[in-house]
Amino acid sequence: METIAGVEIYPILSLLIFFSFFVGLGLWVFTYKKEKINEMSQIPLNDNQIV
Repeated sequence: METIAGVEIYPILSLLIFFSFFVGLGLWVFTYKKEKINEMSQIPLNDNQIV
């Protein structure tokens, strides 16, 4: 693998993609509406809803 020209860019690109995905996911989670999170967390406890 060391003899392939330009192979050193792939680990850098994969790290950047991995890092930006999880940063974006973290931002999405922290900016999500608290009311919606509370509503979704109550779904398993609601017995009166038809599945």
